[in-house]
Amino acid sequence: MRVHVVGNVCVDTTFQLGRFPRPGETLNASSHIDGLGGKGANQAVAAARTGADVRFHAAIGDDAAGLWIREQLSRDLDASHLTMLALPSDRSTIIVDVRGENLIVTGASCAAAFDPLADGGFATSIERGDIVVMQGNLLPDVTTACLQAARSAGAMTILNPSPLAVGSTPCMDAVSLAVVNAGEAEQLTGTGDAAAAARELIRQGADSAIVTLGAAGCLVADREGRIDRFAAPKVDVVDTSGAGDVFCGCLAGCLAAGISLAAAARIAVRAAAISVGRPGTLGSCPDRQEMKILMETTEAETA
Repeated sequence: MRVHVVGNVCVDTTFQLGRFPRPGETLNASSHIDGLGGKGANQAVAAARTGADVRFHAAIGDDAAGLWIREQLSRDLDASHLTMLALPSDRSTIIVDVRGENLIVTGASCAAAFDPLADGGFATSIERGDIVVMQGNLLPDVTTACLQAARSAGAMTILNPSPLAVGSTPCMDAVSLAVVNAGEAEQLTGTGDAAAAARELIRQGADSAIVTLGAAGCLVADREGRIDRFAAPKVDVVDTSGAGDVFCGCLAGCLAAGISLAAAARIAVRAAAISVGRPGTLGSCPDRQEMKILMETTEAETA
């Protein structure tokens, strides 16, 4: 069983500031660093660090940044499924304040132009029983077509529809598992109650739904009406950027290992808690040994 993560990859430049700037204001950062990022890349690497066999489908530019991205990804997974386009590689600027909250702006030319069904041999690489993970970085119609192709091929489909496309609502009909944060859940369903929102996502077509709740952990809902809640460990927050991607990638990797959805969610919450205690996006993701310990100890607790 493989995990196919389909999405975006970019160069992240992260600035640490005491507070966010006001409109028109210039502030000097206390530090800044370049790193690998993009929701697709973050989730692919997190899944790979659980030990899953991951194929990452994304587009990079034909520039020095694209070469650097390929080199960085190769440290964790097979980067041979990247598609090179005659565009600049995508970039994000991330501002993090003293509370660990963040603002992110992304230039996404490659993600906007990428069509995995046409460019990357995506459809022919899916086998029955595989897991396909997608986010909201590609064009909505492209995302829907990829999910439908994956579902038709017999794959489990996981949709984390962040960032939400303006003026477009994700189609849940081809989604096995929807993963959203509390804000996205409210935007998609019109209710601020996480449990009710999860049920509404299932009513819209998803087989099951997870709403992540930050420091409060997450809840998992299934089509039978069951709601499970999993608390997050208490940690000192340094940087929340990338935590949702760690959760989603870890979740997919655990499911590929045959772990139940409930246990996978519990492991993913703990992995995300580790990440918020560290600076950076992808750089904050637990390494393979940390993932191995999380998976073994959590499974032992639930045995």
